[in-house]
Order: sequence, then C-alpha cells, then structure tokens
Amino acid sequence: MKRWIPFTKKSPTVAVVRLAGVIAAGNRGGLSDQALAPLIEKAFRRGKPDAVALILNSPGGSPVQSALIGARIRRLAEEKDIPVYAFVEDVAASGGYWLAASADEIYVDASSVVGSIGVISAGFGAHELLERHGIERRVHTAGKSKSMLDPFRPEKEEDVERLNTMLEDIHENFIVHVRSRRGEKLVDNEDLFTGEIWIGQKAVDQGLADGLGHIVPVMKEKFGKDVRFRRYDQRRPFLQRFGAQLAQDALTGLEERASYARFGL
Repeated sequence: MKRWIPFTKKSPTVAVVRLAGVIAAGNRGGLSDQALAPLIEKAFRRGKPDAVALILNSPGGSPVQSALIGARIRRLAEEKDIPVYAFVEDVAASGGYWLAASADEIYVDASSVVGSIGVISAGFGAHELLERHGIERRVHTAGKSKSMLDPFRPEKEEDVERLNTMLEDIHENFIVHVRSRRGEKLVDNEDLFTGEIWIGQKAVDQGLADGLGHIVPVMKEKFGKDVRFRRYDQRRPFLQRFGAQLAQDALTGLEERASYARFGL
C-alpha cells in the first residue's frame, strides 16, 4: 500500500535486461536490434527506473547488429539520463563485449571471459573435392568482384586482400567504440586489441571491466538495500517452437554452441 500514499519515497528501481546468445540479424541468432528494440525501449521508458542493468552472456556475432543494439542503449541512456551497468556471466567477447562497453560500468564474475576485440571471417574451400568427383563449377557474373571468395573455386590473392581490408575497417570501428566508452580506464597494452581474451580480475586489470561483482549486491551497494528489480526477458511466440522452426532452431543451436566453444564454454 505504500506506493499509493502521497509524498512517500518510492524504493529505487533497476530495470534488468538479459542479453544472452549469439548476435545476428533476423532469426539467425538470439540477439538482434529488431528483436531487442521493444524490450530495451520498455526498460528505459517504463516508470523512469533509477538504472538499467544488462545481464550479458554472448560470444559475439554480427558487428552491425552489435553496433545497432549498443547505439540504441546509449541513445536511450542519454535521452533519459539513466545510468547503465553491465554484468557479465560466462562471456562477453567480440560483439558481446561491444554491448558491455555500451554500459557506463562493467562488472564480471571471477571466471568470466572478456575481450576478443577483433574481427573474424571463417569459411571453407571445396574446389579440390569438386574436381575429384568430376563436378564442374559454373559461375557467371556482371562485375569482376561478384564471386569473391567463392568456396567452390580456388582462393585468389586479390580476394584475400580485399577481405583483409574489410576486416581491418570493421576492427578499427570496434577499437574506436571501446576507446570512446572506456577512455582512460584502458591500460597501455599492445595486446588489448589483438583479439586476446582475459578472465575475471585480469579483465579488470586491463581496464576492460570496472570490478568483480554480481547484479544484486552491486545494485544494493549503489542504490540501497530496498532496491527493486524489474526484469525484461525475450519471449518467443508459443507456435514458433513447432514445425519448421524446430529445424531452424537446431541449426541455430549448433552455430551458437560452436561460438561459445571458441572460449572453452
């Protein structure tokens, strides 16, 4: 009944948004700007919370989706003048760390995997397999670069150079984002932006995180023991669990498992 009594002080409220999974456009991953937009907007706008806490568990994914989600978080934080805190569970690496860096402060568990500030492109080459089985690959393009890095044709040096330029450009965008968000907290370490990862306290020592801590004790320390948590989680429509969606979910699950496995998880 206290909330209905005029002139009484309300308990501080922290909106909690869970961001877990691979970052990818559409239905290819657990996290995308389109899927998360309503959730993030509601967390910042409903009831004017005292803070927004992000619970993060992501090995990364699409650099564009990472940037879109991070930009949305920053825009709302600045518009509403609401501080943002990130709490890393198993991993916040690559695009997952991009999201963490969108917060004002980052807290990790002693065993959290943090970092991997780099860009990766992986594929395969199957042209020798086709030749061995007498299969001829036929590709016709208008534009000499349209068949770049075709996995069924021998790799070309100029294609690799072009890809490396693209990766370096994306990597530079990542570095700029981290430097702009973490600023002087970052230590002077030549390995910081090489894709290296750090665990728990070592991530704090590098300036990639602000301390070891979990959401409840840290938020109570900052906002008092009476702080309330309002949680926002993604929910899939019930019918998406059936039919053809099962096959898509199985494939997505394999891709996500492989992404986490890169960090020993």
